[in-house]
Amino acid sequence: MVDTKTIAEKIMSTKSGIDAHAGQIVEAEIDYVMANDVTAPIAFREFEALGREPVRDKIVLIPDHFVPNKDIASAEQAAEMRRFVKKYNLKNYFEVGRGGVCHQVMVDEGFAAPGRLIVGADSHTCTYGGPNAFSTGIGSTEAAACFAEGRLWFKVPESIKVKVNGKFKEYVSGKDLILKIISDIGVDGANYKAFEFCGDLQNVSISDRLAVSNMAIEAGGKAGIFPCDKLTEDFLKGRVRGEYTPVAPDADATYCRELEYNLDDLDYMVAFPHLPENGKNARDVVVTIDQAFLGSCTNGRIEDLRVAAKIIKGKKIHPDVRMIVVPASTEIYNQAMDEGLLKIFSEAGAFVSGPTCAACLGGHMGVLAAGEKCVSSTNRNFIGRMGDKDSEVYLAGPAVVAASALTGKISVP
Repeated sequence: MVDTKTIAEKIMSTKSGIDAHAGQIVEAEIDYVMANDVTAPIAFREFEALGREPVRDKIVLIPDHFVPNKDIASAEQAAEMRRFVKKYNLKNYFEVGRGGVCHQVMVDEGFAAPGRLIVGADSHTCTYGGPNAFSTGIGSTEAAACFAEGRLWFKVPESIKVKVNGKFKEYVSGKDLILKIISDIGVDGANYKAFEFCGDLQNVSISDRLAVSNMAIEAGGKAGIFPCDKLTEDFLKGRVRGEYTPVAPDADATYCRELEYNLDDLDYMVAFPHLPENGKNARDVVVTIDQAFLGSCTNGRIEDLRVAAKIIKGKKIHPDVRMIVVPASTEIYNQAMDEGLLKIFSEAGAFVSGPTCAACLGGHMGVLAAGEKCVSSTNRNFIGRMGDKDSEVYLAGPAVVAASALTGKISVP
């Protein structure tokens, strides 16, 4: 019998050094472990208790959740990161103003690459599947173990095959695709499974792939992995750190489930409170909003800002709406500034910020009051996610966020 494998099984086999299949427990060598200002301090304390030297080159530390510091507690967390970095002379640290949202920085700075096994003390670490890595979120204590060992145990996941064909309509994006998938299978439809995307993907940009992979966890997914193709290789040129090895599935690999989507038929989606699975066609929605948020590790990339700016240019934000625009990284912020996008937003009446997680997790810069409603390009809309427990978050792509900011209600361009 010929041994066939999915992408997840192949990466786990390579990194563990054994013939790994779905359901097996393996101990695998990781390429990088990432932590942010919320999750890192716990990991530091657990690591210090081990009395070990860190595996320096594999550790990436990125403050992003509550920076610039929003209060004394967040200032202490950020300071603890700096002390740890200095104590152990760590090189992969990205200070405020030189980094951004952790998952975008991991991509911008070339850590994410095909065939790599990357873990992060943040659930949206699955983002790096966009460029063909197996990446997944872990807890802070597991991160501490990775700091010390550079290895971690995994249960090799089963994989769900998602075949994608066709081409997005103008302004429809990867965010609409992943909201449609989650609406179809539910927030537990991929529990501890790896999504594996295939098909006619030349029309799915790297930005869209990152958005899709980012929200794999919102269906319970362990990872969301795209193949490495010419788009991937072109994106990585001049960016990636070190060598990488693309990984493709065997033609007759075994999947626990298969899904298929024609992008020609996909329309604008919006997920109603309080779960990402509550997807509806945005054209059928009538909801008045108080805030429109454009940013996050899901949709704060330059492509997202370009789409929103094209829709907003020469117009004004609705007088009853606050629009907040937060580029996902310093690289993206600078590019948006060079292209004149930030000026477009500012002249329209939007608030533009430097890169940070901001209101996505209800931290700062856009926290909602009781009864307020926000259409957001972020990834979660749980109760109290962006502020008061009686506020509401509606998840959508950048085009719907921009159009809604102009009309004062959830709208399509």
